[in-house]
Amino acid sequence: MKLYIAEKPSLGRAIAAVFPAPQYKENGYIRLANGDVVSWCIGHLLEQAEPEDYNPDFKRWQAAQLPIIPDKWQLKIRKSAAKQLAVIKKLLKQADSIVHAGDPDREGQLLVDEVLAYCGVTGEKLANTQRLLISDLNPPAVKRALTQLKLNKEFVPLSTSALARSRADWLYGLNMTRAYTLQGQKVGYQGVLSVGRVQTPLLGLVVRRDKEIADFVSKPFYQVLAELETEDKQQFSALWQPSAACVPWQDEDGRVLLRALAERVQQKISNQPAVVSKLEHKDGQQSAPLPYSLSALQIDAAKRYGITAQQVLDSCQQLYEKHKLITYPRSDSRYLPKEQLKQATAVCQAIASNDHELVSAVAQANTRLVSKAWNDAKVTAHHAIIPTEKRQPLNRLSTTEQRLYQLIARQYLAQFYPAFCYTDSRVELTIAGGCFVAKTRVELSAGWKQLFRNDSEQKRPADSAEQILSRQALPKLQLGQELSCINTQLLEKQTTPPQAFTDATLLAAMTGISRYVSDEAVRKILRDTDGLGTEATRAGIIELLFKRGYLIRVGKQIQATATGIALINALPAEAVLPDMTARWEAALNAICQREQSYHAFMQPLLLQLTQLVNGAAAICPSVVMAAKKPRWRTNKSATTNKSAKQGRYKYKTTAVRKSN
Repeated sequence: MKLYIAEKPSLGRAIAAVFPAPQYKENGYIRLANGDVVSWCIGHLLEQAEPEDYNPDFKRWQAAQLPIIPDKWQLKIRKSAAKQLAVIKKLLKQADSIVHAGDPDREGQLLVDEVLAYCGVTGEKLANTQRLLISDLNPPAVKRALTQLKLNKEFVPLSTSALARSRADWLYGLNMTRAYTLQGQKVGYQGVLSVGRVQTPLLGLVVRRDKEIADFVSKPFYQVLAELETEDKQQFSALWQPSAACVPWQDEDGRVLLRALAERVQQKISNQPAVVSKLEHKDGQQSAPLPYSLSALQIDAAKRYGITAQQVLDSCQQLYEKHKLITYPRSDSRYLPKEQLKQATAVCQAIASNDHELVSAVAQANTRLVSKAWNDAKVTAHHAIIPTEKRQPLNRLSTTEQRLYQLIARQYLAQFYPAFCYTDSRVELTIAGGCFVAKTRVELSAGWKQLFRNDSEQKRPADSAEQILSRQALPKLQLGQELSCINTQLLEKQTTPPQAFTDATLLAAMTGISRYVSDEAVRKILRDTDGLGTEATRAGIIELLFKRGYLIRVGKQIQATATGIALINALPAEAVLPDMTARWEAALNAICQREQSYHAFMQPLLLQLTQLVNGAAAICPSVVMAAKKPRWRTNKSATTNKSAKQGRYKYKTTAVRKSN
């Protein structure tokens, strides 16, 4: 008997559906006509044991016990999953062969591998276990996946990486949370000060951004515009470029802060000749944006519709599991296997059938075009999120599901459109010894951009002088040509503070964490592999910070509460900066790629953890009392919002995968 173990019941049913009848639904599994069996987990059946499972004394939080480091790691059965685990254990004893059908990511790999190990599968049966990778629950895709089974042992590094992440998070989160909560209790703090290797650096980003905004002092700066005219009365404007001699009166961004200097330039160039000193024309093209990963989709959905990261994830799970309209959503990839090109026509036809707004877009798509998205070398366990061949009218979906499907479909269709082609022109002019620049971009062919015209027509924030000038039409000019400066403008503007984080920009910060890493060596490593958290966990981490009262929403802005500020102030730099967790993510990725071992990752972590816990014992406990007296916060709603109220939280060590 062959046993298929899916991650969720929905996946198990999808696998069984492609086999012939008759089938027999039993308690926790489906028996196929040929005697094979399809069973399933319900998310995680097992979870990390709690400290008191190792030693009853650990149930009481005491500083002398820290750090708690198990000699031998233990898993325990989730109470709600005991019955299903017993079913699988019995089936494993009966099975001649096994097919691992966890979700195609490192968490899905570990989830089923842990069950196999816990149930005592060893020897030849384990060595011959096969891996089924399914990213589309529609029958044709499931059938294709069943013809492409691989040996499960090829995915050991993926499982090892997930195991290292799980154990490291347990060690760090549990010990740091206990250490800082115990310090808070010394001064009467009643809540749990939860610390995590991803959540805390993320909170640190928000706290530091809030402080930058609160401390920001706006300053005026000045620009000079020259309005120019050719002999045949064609007009355009050029912007003054301060020379090296102006540096003493500029800020770090090159903006002129001295009004008198700008006024002198304005007076000097009035009614003076302007000579074209440099002229450049450059043709260019821009390829279509790649299909979505989960984070890229979450960022776009937040920008365009204000949909939160968690809402995107939840709705995408429905589109994948219930409606079967998109492929596996928890993907960190933006590339597709070349094999998928065979389904391109059918997928495009399904898009046209499902969404009448994209009928014209499908008609103009050329499926013979092969964009850079199709790259086998950049596809690992899963590929980008794309529509499936399933046909179903969108009116059966919620508004959020419709919007997400449309975003995913349009991004996919863009792969079958030519590049956006343009010509960039830049002209430098010398006026009374000063340098002025005008530049513009002329569209030659819209290509894929025609799919996104409505987006560009949406209301945009006020443009800078540079952006406005870039859209002006330039006359035909020649090198050495003389023009007239017929008018000048002195523009006075104010420097602006950094923008508060929103759902979109906070997600972008998590995926591009190298921008916030202080260590240059680490930043270099992370430019290709950066990311705070994973595609599957980022939304949950953001929401967790809200639930714990560390963050609140003020309109579209995300701000830190007094409690969140106090926690960050109490912690050492290693815990609140993204450098450490960025190194972790790079190391975990290296384990996936067989470039680093489990022990090489864990040993330095254990040493660092001991140092951090000892450091916690040395801090002044009164620091946490700052939660009642925020050091900066002018918006009253940031301290009175219900989500900022203190509460007790049970530290949970295992993320429970969504199941149905």
